[in-house]
Amino acid sequence: MRGFDVNTIPILPFQKQTSVVPAGVLDDAKMRDAANKLEATFLSEMLKAAGFDKYAQGFGSGIGQDQFVSFLRDAQAEHMVEGGGIGLAESLFNAMRMVAYE
Repeated sequence: MRGFDVNTIPILPFQKQTSVVPAGVLDDAKMRDAANKLEATFLSEMLKAAGFDKYAQGFGSGIGQDQFVSFLRDAQAEHMVEGGGIGLAESLFNAMRMVAYE
């Protein structure tokens, strides 16, 4: 048997891993998610400013309701976005996409 020679081992360069999904699709999904979250945040603040989360004093109000009413308002805003929203997410997405792909 011959001895082991380090100089005879072929060294292959690292190959970049290729994704099955095109690169732009992943970025678009992240940007669309960010745009939806921004619209939901905006809607939540608008609902708060409109007094939508005000409740009747005589019907089960208390400290717990005061503390958790923002969660209800945020969930309502997220459902509004899922239902089509007001179009803000689409405008934000298009603006982010235009900047990202320039």
